[in-house]
Amino acid sequence: MPLDFKMPVLVVDDYSTMLRIIRNFLTQLGFADVDGACDGSAALQMMHERRYGLVISDWNMAPMTGYELLREVRADGGLTGTPFIMVTADGSREHEAQAMQAGVSDYMLKPFNAVTLRSKIESAFNG
Repeated sequence: MPLDFKMPVLVVDDYSTMLRIIRNFLTQLGFADVDGACDGSAALQMMHERRYGLVISDWNMAPMTGYELLREVRADGGLTGTPFIMVTADGSREHEAQAMQAGVSDYMLKPFNAVTLRSKIESAFNG
């Protein structure tokens, strides 16, 4: 299935520099409609107001972590099918296993580049 570069994408990270970096990568890849949220609860509210084609979220945030956001999204009938990529600097197998068990579409370690991001997005849609 070819990627729809017109779909809205939501990037969730409490670190504004990381938000900007991911947004820039997405723009380089051809995505034109990218929103940002600074934590999981803000992201969840945005997802209830607008239909996103993809969510890319950091794991470590407060008050709601990316993992908690993922669990909320997967438990919500209207959002459950949204492709979700988790981003983290923590390379522990335990975190990856937890995310996979919670229904993450793909998992990506920081630092990464636009090429890695594109392959993770493609895998989230074709996996």
